Amino acid sequence: MKKLLSVLKYSLLLAVSAFLMWYALKELDFEKLWAELQNVNYFWIILSLLMGVAAYFSRAYRWQMQLKTADYRPSLINTYNAMMVGYVANLVLPRMGEVVRCSVLKRTNGIPVNTAFGTVIAERFIDTVMLLVALGLTFLLEFGRLRDFFIGLFQDKYNSLEQNFSSFYLLGAILLILVFLFLATGVLYFNKLKKNAFFLKVVAFVKGMLQGIFSIAKLESQSRFWAHTVFVWFMYFTMSWVVFYALPGTAHLSWTAGLSILVIGSLGMAAPVQGGVGVYHLLVQTTLLLYGVSKEAGMAYALVAHTSQTLLVVLMGVLSFIASMVKPPEAGAEATLTRSEVQHEVER
Repeated sequence: MKKLLSVLKYSLLLAVSAFLMWYALKELDFEKLWAELQNVNYFWIILSLLMGVAAYFSRAYRWQMQLKTADYRPSLINTYNAMMVGYVANLVLPRMGEVVRCSVLKRTNGIPVNTAFGTVIAERFIDTVMLLVALGLTFLLEFGRLRDFFIGLFQDKYNSLEQNFSSFYLLGAILLILVFLFLATGVLYFNKLKKNAFFLKVVAFVKGMLQGIFSIAKLESQSRFWAHTVFVWFMYFTMSWVVFYALPGTAHLSWTAGLSILVIGSLGMAAPVQGGVGVYHLLVQTTLLLYGVSKEAGMAYALVAHTSQTLLVVLMGVLSFIASMVKPPEAGAEATLTRSEVQHEVER
């Protein structure tokens, strides 16, 4: 039953993605779209792909820095391979890539999945902060163009939330009562819980995850970590910007338009559908309309930018998967606490 629900969920997401793609394409003049695609300058596409490669290796190095704070030292190539396999998994099963890459790293280096996953949560938090910074900068530079877009995008949701505030207050009160009852029960039965095998495993898992989440505070070099963070996002920006020059319909756009595409495109890629297909294309096409770009040219840009980067991820991810499966695990004891060690930690 659980497997059937998973299949239905991902099938529904794929159907939503296909519908949005159809909606974005349905009113286009395909002759004009094909004319745009026939005039692609591949030099700029290749340059964008090279920037993507640089960003991925920089991300892998940054992840390696986080793992070192938890006393695990995987090689850069193993960290990179695990990350790229995770990216490919996200193209097939949204949100599963984070778990998959941690599982690959466990196989190659014996790093507990919970600790690695904690570092991924910290990484995602940093990415969210950087996206908010980019969003703020975009609003400062392009406020006039983007104001109406975002107001139209979120107005209905805001009105719906405003009308249901009383329901949210009731839900919040119920949640607080449940949390209180849960904590009270835990305190009353804590001595018995300390001897429960399942509880000990949960404690070990949570401790490892927290160790990963707080990895950023223990970095050997904060400046190097943040330098790589800025570099990664600068590469994301330039990857979006240089593709403008690959198409005649977008070659006139400025770098500020590239910043808008970075923000809107990131929101599209964050949608829980396979590879952001449909959502990314529709959002990017709509954004480019604000800059006077025709629907056909906007869709041509979205197709070229998204397809080229997706193919790069697939190629690099497949090679990384093969490498991680062929290469034997690195020497070193697997870092897993015994039951007695976990119980000692709980008692502490």
